[in-house]
Amino acid sequence: MSIKLCMLAGALGLAPLAGLAAAPAVQGPESVADWDRAGKAFIAQAKAQPMYNHRARNVILFVGDGMGVSTQTAARILEGQLRGQPGEENRLAFETLPFSALSKTYSWDQQTSDSAPTMSAIMTGHKTRDGMLSVDHTTAKNECDADKVAQRSLPTLLELAARAGRATGVVSTARITHATPGATYAHTPMRDWEADSDIRVPGCGVKDIARQLIELSPEVRQSLKIAMGGGRSYFLPKTDADLEYPDIKGRRNDGRNLVQEWLKSRGPASAYVWNKAQFDALDVQRVDHVLGLFEPSHMQYESDRAKDPAGEPSLAEMTDKAIRLLQAKGQQGWFLHVEGGRIDHAHHAGNAQRALVDTIALSDAVRRAMSLTDASDTLIIVTADHSHTFTMAGYPHRGNPILGLVHDNARVDGQPPRLTLDANGLPYTTLGYANGPGHRGPGPRVQLTAAQTMDLNFLQEATIPMGSETHGGEDVAIWARGPMAHLVRGSMEQNWIFHVMREAFGF
Repeated sequence: MSIKLCMLAGALGLAPLAGLAAAPAVQGPESVADWDRAGKAFIAQAKAQPMYNHRARNVILFVGDGMGVSTQTAARILEGQLRGQPGEENRLAFETLPFSALSKTYSWDQQTSDSAPTMSAIMTGHKTRDGMLSVDHTTAKNECDADKVAQRSLPTLLELAARAGRATGVVSTARITHATPGATYAHTPMRDWEADSDIRVPGCGVKDIARQLIELSPEVRQSLKIAMGGGRSYFLPKTDADLEYPDIKGRRNDGRNLVQEWLKSRGPASAYVWNKAQFDALDVQRVDHVLGLFEPSHMQYESDRAKDPAGEPSLAEMTDKAIRLLQAKGQQGWFLHVEGGRIDHAHHAGNAQRALVDTIALSDAVRRAMSLTDASDTLIIVTADHSHTFTMAGYPHRGNPILGLVHDNARVDGQPPRLTLDANGLPYTTLGYANGPGHRGPGPRVQLTAAQTMDLNFLQEATIPMGSETHGGEDVAIWARGPMAHLVRGSMEQNWIFHVMREAFGF
């Protein structure tokens, strides 16, 4: 057993392997008996797990945008390795939730979907068409008749919660007008209509998504206690410079400052924050409504957040603030949606490290929510809207750096792991993409070093060259804890998640 692993075994309270003439160079920190003990502990925990058949007072829906199973697995290993462990034995916070299932992510017209119809399915119980938010599949593409859009709009779980007197909240690291958070409150045939300048159809009567957030129905407006994310420029006129980046202007053609309109319509107990100091100063006991817009576009990746000029909160910090505000103001219960939105963006860029660190940040947010709520009255669901073409390949040994080059086990015990080479005699990484900007062609693959693969800006190799990596069409996972969580089971249509949440609330 290596010195490093022996020390790790001691730290974990596990017995080292003994009695072998030549111990393998790579091994876990367990004794043979540890496998049996861990299995028995798992069964005991499962037997003791209560099933709550009563109604939920609160529901929290976490969505890791683009967080497919391979992303979850690689992030789990990376988090463990950042703690000095081999990594494979680690579990992210949401992987400890007692109930799980698989979600089929196809939309009404897509085999591999985008975030608009997938989140619409989760929020409304209906599968719809690509690019559409919370309208049914009979809606025409680019439909600009506001009456027709209204007729085809589907009530979201957030809107149902508002009608039932629950407080609500939306938190995202993406623009708050982006597809996933937008599907909770907006109804539009085109997810890209985030500001009025994005609607290039003359005379179109459908409101842009930012305007829809400001002009909610009275009951939803009163219900929505907190909305936090990025997207400041979508709420500001083109004449206004951004407070954090003076060279960036607003995106609105209509001259409206929707931030000021939001404050005026929500009353004196409302607050607008755009930097970390203002966020930290928020007193949830003294405010009724909070709008937080921390970037002109999407918020920073978690890996880059510390370098933000004005500072911005982490996803866990925003989740904490949102829950505390809803607990203070939601006397009849509440609904909260939290999105780790930038997992998806990093994957599109072919940048696995940023995607995995943002997945770990989502896990931290779930852990915070678990600590602030009680499983007996709060349903927590964690899922993804879709996957990506992200792969784990080769035969790397246990504990091999997940971001590094593949080294497999030696053929003879006692020898070090071997660098694995492809048919051209070149090393390759465990992580890769089926398509994307990391394609190294034309010509033979280039020589890679371990230092290159560990760089934050390294793009994993992609088989098919594309400017932006695409989504994947396979199932994604669902995890759940709390009232009616046991209804999450087996293979589920994605829109059934809505029905689980609705049943838990008793709507």
